[in-house]
Amino acid sequence: MLRRFGLGLVDLVFPPVCCGCGRLVGDHRAVCASCWATLPLIERPYCDILGMPFSVDHGAGAVSPEAIANPPAFDRLRSVAIHEGVARDLVHGLKYRDRTDLAPMMATWMIRASDGAVASADAIIPVPLHAFRLWKRRFNQSAELARAIAQLSGRPYQPDILRRIRRTSPQVRLGLRAREENVRGAFAVSESGRAGLSGKSVVLVDDVYTTGATVAAATRALKRAGAGSVTVLTFARAVSGLI
Repeated sequence: MLRRFGLGLVDLVFPPVCCGCGRLVGDHRAVCASCWATLPLIERPYCDILGMPFSVDHGAGAVSPEAIANPPAFDRLRSVAIHEGVARDLVHGLKYRDRTDLAPMMATWMIRASDGAVASADAIIPVPLHAFRLWKRRFNQSAELARAIAQLSGRPYQPDILRRIRRTSPQVRLGLRAREENVRGAFAVSESGRAGLSGKSVVLVDDVYTTGATVAAATRALKRAGAGSVTVLTFARAVSGLI
């Protein structure tokens, strides 16, 4: 009874608003119907490896030409939405405006988008920040998402397995080759984490997939340490065009 009163008081002082446009909604950490209608969700059909949406259905297990020509280091990629509009606003809110309260809502959608990978995962691992970057930003948005995913799914959250051992430049203004060089050798698996990683199914969590250079470098470190499979799970991803 006291809890309901307290929540009611909080709602009175800080009424729940849409995470996209700021309109009043019924619950905290929700989006209104208008924003939901414009959210560019990634649904089937899509590439079975890269999760890239297809414009037509190529059949079960279809793989994109990109995945065939340039097989990724990871086993599969899954994302909730294309990185534009409301999806981009949510990512920026979490990453740049300290809206860590968005993580549980975003994590719920990421579990659904994982295509069963979270349910069968032996470890939920965030893409780590370098210690200096973490000190400067105060939190790791990927870790906030990974922690929420683990809590909601009941799967093991293991943020100490993967470490960023080299400080890298921001990836935002770099091209593909420069991004790859920037993160080459930037990740390592801890000695304590290596022992429990052999043959395990890992879900590697990040906020956005752009060129894949960062998650590819992280995946290579995990697989060198013995990980059996790595599914990259992001909230949003960049898409240049549909196939």
